[in-house]
Amino acid sequence: MSGHESTYVPKTGVEKWLDTRLPIVRFGADYMSLPTPKNLNYWYTFGAILTVCLMIQIITGIFLAMNYVPTTAGAFASVERIMRDVNGGWLLRYVHANGASMFFIAVYVHMLRGLYYGSYKAPREMIWILGCVIFFLMIATAFLGYVLPWGQMSYWGAEVITNLVGAIPLIGEPILIWLRGGPAIDNATLNRFFSLHYLLPFVIFGVVVLHLWALHTSGQNNPVGILIPKDREKKDMIPFHPYYTVKDGFALLLFMTMFAVFVFFMPNALGHADNYIPANPLQTPAHIVPEWYMLPFYAILRAVPDKFGGVLAMFGAIGVLFVLPWLDTSKVRSMRYRPTMRIFYIAFVINGLILGWCGGQLPDAPVIGNFSTFNLIDGDLNSFLWLTRFATLYYFAFFFVLLPFVGLKETPLRIPLSISEPVLRGPDAMSGAVPAQAEKKG
Repeated sequence: MSGHESTYVPKTGVEKWLDTRLPIVRFGADYMSLPTPKNLNYWYTFGAILTVCLMIQIITGIFLAMNYVPTTAGAFASVERIMRDVNGGWLLRYVHANGASMFFIAVYVHMLRGLYYGSYKAPREMIWILGCVIFFLMIATAFLGYVLPWGQMSYWGAEVITNLVGAIPLIGEPILIWLRGGPAIDNATLNRFFSLHYLLPFVIFGVVVLHLWALHTSGQNNPVGILIPKDREKKDMIPFHPYYTVKDGFALLLFMTMFAVFVFFMPNALGHADNYIPANPLQTPAHIVPEWYMLPFYAILRAVPDKFGGVLAMFGAIGVLFVLPWLDTSKVRSMRYRPTMRIFYIAFVINGLILGWCGGQLPDAPVIGNFSTFNLIDGDLNSFLWLTRFATLYYFAFFFVLLPFVGLKETPLRIPLSISEPVLRGPDAMSGAVPAQAEKKG
């Protein structure tokens, strides 16, 4: 917490010398002893999992870069050489490729947990905003890395995404030329993408440090969503270590087991087969798709008929996350005590899965077999295009309509006075609870 006093005492001369000049050991020790709410569940372990995923990506990426050739003539062959001739190269490549998917699985769970428990509300807005910055940088890094193997899907994915920049009025064309390094995707493009892909993980690491710093200052949220007063800290909070280091370690073990299953038993399950075909600018794949973790945003892009409108919608789908703390009007943080909003939240999660599914389909493919009815101006109501549009509409309505309106109109359940006191159900057992409206905001 912001008022947490340091308990670290340097013991050796070296520690004392370092502590007076760069108190990094003190920062780590203080973080380990940070008072933490005692009711954090396993959904809160994904922060530690994400940190490990980032370190895995950085370390494997450094070793892969030692053997990668960022040219259109040598990129694909260098990847194959890594797989076949470099000692342990196949393992490095599969860990790095599948590590990106594991990274996004963890970050989606982490963000959905924050959304459910209201971790973006005051005084934790900066924690949330920095998390959104990390998410945006992850998407950029993943896209740049997707291009580097220089397979068919890599090349045409880069062709499609970079062309979107050209749709921006006035400044789009100059930015497109700068991004590609010329009028077309070539050696200059691959060099730029390789340099940025190598750089951005370290930028992410820097933002993660700021993210943890903000967490250390504002304190950890909890599933109940209440602010813990100073006089309740001894009853409601415990040190981060050893309680949550052990819990995080167990969750990390389970997560890494799933990671290992993908790496050793189905390393290509989350990739695209066309990326094992060398890039050919003269042969367009039948269906150009990004990696699975970008499919929801790709679906939103295709849902809008206008090219520039689709670009705005795609980036708006990410940008809306940055202003989320000011869109939610409810004074209650946790959706445990917001039954109406909880229903819309579950629908939002399902809607995200639908967007991801639609993003991987052809826009005009029928949803149910070859059944075709209700012809409209732009096509068939039974197509994925229309399902994508309905899902896109709900995505934005959740943030701009439901969160503000439901927060003002719904009647929340009563919330407990503290996380240590159980709250019994029923009108006659509310002595240990207060009306949700009475909780001070922030």
